[in-house]
Amino acid sequence: MPETSTTRWTARASVPLLVGGNDIAAQGWTTASQTPNTLTYGADYVRLATSTSSGARTSEQLLIMRANALDATKPFTLRVTMQVESVNTHNQLDSGAAILGSFTPPGGQAVDRAQMIYLDSAAIGWADDTQSAAFAVTDGAYHVYELSVDAAKVATVSIDGVAKLTRNNFAANGTIAIGDQTNDANVDGAVRIKSVERLCP
Repeated sequence: MPETSTTRWTARASVPLLVGGNDIAAQGWTTASQTPNTLTYGADYVRLATSTSSGARTSEQLLIMRANALDATKPFTLRVTMQVESVNTHNQLDSGAAILGSFTPPGGQAVDRAQMIYLDSAAIGWADDTQSAAFAVTDGAYHVYELSVDAAKVATVSIDGVAKLTRNNFAANGTIAIGDQTNDANVDGAVRIKSVERLCP
């Protein structure tokens, strides 16, 4: 059978960075957060959830982050298998459900936030609003989100093996993060992360 884009991306070997259902701290992850928020576990996922109290001017933040997740001097691919249960529409440079291929605690520096991937209910995009793509993010299903950065620092974001976004001059620092990156009021989300992997070259 001829190789398709789907068979190609599912066949690549990977290094697990997070296995859902297991303690994240034991797997080398830490959190950047503002309380209250909830981090809970299911049989095969870790669930992150934030909300805004009625009348509050700020909301909660909850990111899980892993330092030294990748060698930023080399090409890399991150694969995140995740379900977005719910999410509010992002603000520029802020997102209630985000994937950051480069992160500086506690909320990300300007370059981290500009190239952050936001996930809205019906679209994904770069958080500096330079590019977006329609997608039914909150459809009740798990999806495979991949961020690939090549030797020329060109980044490509794919969902379930289909390319959706590209970006030049992606700058990584080796630390990655996933979750609610902002404390902006009413910019919240709830996600279930089944796995995070670094794909082998």
